[in-house]
Amino acid sequence: MMKKILLMCCFLIGITAVSRAQGGQRRSPEERAKLLQTQLKLTDDQTAKITAIYTVQTAKMDSIRNAGGDRTAMTPLMQAANDRIKAILTPDQAAAYQKMQDERRARMQNGGGGGK
Repeated sequence: MMKKILLMCCFLIGITAVSRAQGGQRRSPEERAKLLQTQLKLTDDQTAKITAIYTVQTAKMDSIRNAGGDRTAMTPLMQAANDRIKAILTPDQAAAYQKMQDERRARMQNGGGGGK
């Protein structure tokens, strides 16, 4: 019995490590919306609407990526999705969401130039 529990724990830890390594940046629309739900205390209705926004955004970005487009081609899509998400949020949630976006942008800028 103890071996089974230990084996199951190792298995779960392994799956978690692999999924983080593979998809550190690429979360599904559902995962991204659930993360926001937790961080911003969204209602189920808000979460469903944000999942739909992320689903459309992901499909459009994948088609740009497949056509050889770069990040600059995706920026208007990301901005439009952010604007649609903010429209769903309460003022307090929108402020917290904007703060999260600003912090993420700062991390990307700081981390992006590390090799120069």
